[in-house]
Amino acid sequence: MRENRDKARQFVKKSLLLEKLRGGEVANCIKLNVSGQSAFEIAALSGVDSIWVCREHVGGDWEAVERQSVVAKLYQCDLIVRVEKGSYSDYVKPLELDATGIMVPHVKSAAEARQIVQNTRFHPIGLRAWDGGNADGKYGQLSAREYMDYSNTEKMIILQIEDPEAVEDIDEICSVEGFDMVFFGPGDLSQAYGVPGELTHPRVREARKRVVVSARKHGKFAGTVTTPEMLSECLADGYRYVNIGADVWALAGAYAQMLTAFRTAVNGR
Repeated sequence: MRENRDKARQFVKKSLLLEKLRGGEVANCIKLNVSGQSAFEIAALSGVDSIWVCREHVGGDWEAVERQSVVAKLYQCDLIVRVEKGSYSDYVKPLELDATGIMVPHVKSAAEARQIVQNTRFHPIGLRAWDGGNADGKYGQLSAREYMDYSNTEKMIILQIEDPEAVEDIDEICSVEGFDMVFFGPGDLSQAYGVPGELTHPRVREARKRVVVSARKHGKFAGTVTTPEMLSECLADGYRYVNIGADVWALAGAYAQMLTAFRTAVNGR
């Protein structure tokens, strides 16, 4: 049994994101809407720090997340799963599949933040339901203490701030102990502010700056969605975890380039 545990410890995956962020570096992610394993593997091969997959808006299943977790470990990138807004089981399943972290959408209050911490962290931080027999516990090969310490220090809990109520309560939310990052969502917030899709609207920009100020004040990391045009501004604001694109944009852009080259060649004859 001891030999099995020694071997299991060799394969416990530390978070690349947390290592970078704790070291003061900037980290990136791309979002996948195409949920197949090959699409995920191509993204992981690109050299990105992390890949964000979604169960809020995309119809991926748990078996897909399980395969993606294995691929992420193979290519040394982190897997972040945006969960469905639901029961505690929806929050812990990606962690038990050994995803690096979860992103909880539409967190609106400090009370909700505390409940999420309670459900996703082990003692002494929270009271997460305990089952060490899954991938993150190396199928029972880690001791209870090793498993809980690993989960509490190397698994990321990210709370999305994308509603006016959350922006108003951001200082209280960020003061909650036990989670790692607030992730500013400009899309839904722009809609709530009555300027849908205007990610650089002054009111959205003001909220974005307010979020990062509170995060830094309380020792939390701050992340957000960017575009090539917004990236430098978000970094200047103090964001250190940035989404730099999505597979659907990359595919659409690549197809457009192919068609442009084709039409140029045809018309040039």
